[in-house]
Amino acid sequence: MIPMSARGDNPLRDAQDRRLPRIAGPSGLVIFGVTGDLSRKKLMPAVYDLANRGLLPPGFSLVGFARRDWADEDFAQVVHDAVKEHARTPFREEVWQQLAEGFRFVPGEFSDHQAFENLKTTIQDLDKARGTGGNFAFYLSVPPKFFPTVVEQLKKHGLSEGTEDSWRRAVIEKPFGHDLASAQDLNQVVHQVFRPSDVFRIDHYLGKETVQNILALRFANTMFEPLWNRSYVDHVQITMAEDIGIGGRAGYYDGIGAARDVIQNHLLQLLALTAMEEPSSFDAKALVTEKLKVLKAVKLPRELGKHTVRGQYAHGWQGGEEVLGYLEEEGIDSGSRTDAYAAIKLEIDNRRWAGVPFYLRTGKRLGRRVTEIAVVFQRAPHSPFDTAETQELGQNALVIRVQPDEGVTIRFGSKVPGTSMEIRDVTMDFAYGESFTESSPEAYERLLLDVLLGDANLFPRHQEVEQSWRILDPIEAYWDKHGKPEQYTAGTWGPRAADEMLARDGRSWRRP
Repeated sequence: MIPMSARGDNPLRDAQDRRLPRIAGPSGLVIFGVTGDLSRKKLMPAVYDLANRGLLPPGFSLVGFARRDWADEDFAQVVHDAVKEHARTPFREEVWQQLAEGFRFVPGEFSDHQAFENLKTTIQDLDKARGTGGNFAFYLSVPPKFFPTVVEQLKKHGLSEGTEDSWRRAVIEKPFGHDLASAQDLNQVVHQVFRPSDVFRIDHYLGKETVQNILALRFANTMFEPLWNRSYVDHVQITMAEDIGIGGRAGYYDGIGAARDVIQNHLLQLLALTAMEEPSSFDAKALVTEKLKVLKAVKLPRELGKHTVRGQYAHGWQGGEEVLGYLEEEGIDSGSRTDAYAAIKLEIDNRRWAGVPFYLRTGKRLGRRVTEIAVVFQRAPHSPFDTAETQELGQNALVIRVQPDEGVTIRFGSKVPGTSMEIRDVTMDFAYGESFTESSPEAYERLLLDVLLGDANLFPRHQEVEQSWRILDPIEAYWDKHGKPEQYTAGTWGPRAADEMLARDGRSWRRP
């Protein structure tokens, strides 16, 4: 064997080799609300997929906490069924058997002191039996109203603090409040028990490969960043469209609405990543610093009535099926003013983006399911071509497709083959599925692994959450005082007022 020094290898370089997988150290995960859809469809399958990829330690343990009279074996069967139905990777018996040895279940109410004592005993037993080292993350997959009770119970029973050699972390699902005041209250409650650096707020969009690729696209290449400013960009459109209705979520959705559910977190995070300056590094502190600068520079339009729109889908047809309107959905009051569609115009008051509008929209029962960021460039300042030659030429655009069909499309003009000088739009397309042999992991796989590793790069800090509410709160207050949501037919691309909003600026929405 050739000595390391003779090979000229650098041990520091090897330790930082990004080709090597990041594997979590001794640890466990406790899920509160383990019987819910999120746990069954996302969290449990993600745990198995991580284990299947060899990214969890051999002694990794999963503890479920819920109001069920289950034994450990019953919980294992629930996880098994969820994995079989929803896991991304193939089921392997040997992986399952090793993982299942670390499954435990603790029954009880969130207010039940004895249940939390039982949880404490369970964690201590796992430390001895599985070598988890006292390292546990507590995943609060519960409605926000239960957050104070759960975190206070964790503190009361000595579960929230690690030692010099171990850690304890809290993982919180959105919504992070319903306005600025409630978000601040929530942050105060959680930070009284856990250090801010030990609180991980899940925004699953930030775990998507294509969202992370925004940073690679901008800062690993020289061809885009010189154009990424007001001198060349005409406007930016950020869209998250869903083709489904609210389904059985009336109890959660009504009173929340599209803007609070999507714009406050997902879309403003996409805006921040699209518009931010280059960070000094990709550690959490540097990323938060640059995203916060952007969010603090966001400026609301003066006339909110002209530059914000809300809507509700009406009865119509989608995918060949007749569907109900929002006000006809089970559990929705016929007088509800909750927005199932929201579109807003924002500007960023800094040197890079001054005068460039950012249009954000989201809605249910739209034309198709798609999330994308479209950077639309200005037209050429002078064209030597006749008008007839360029009548089918639009504006150059770079489109980042977040879902589905993850990838990047560049739209530009090209000559049509033939004797005449006719220019028409063409596209160059990069698709993850065609360029890489390995399929992209689910967002929750990446995020859960990062929690166990203590890597907070992809998790919004409380300052970002509060700044996002400062942006949205005035819009929600205006909507509360003025009119009702405009109706739009299910399967279309939203209310007419949204098209008129862009038309006033001489622009139009993309049709993905």
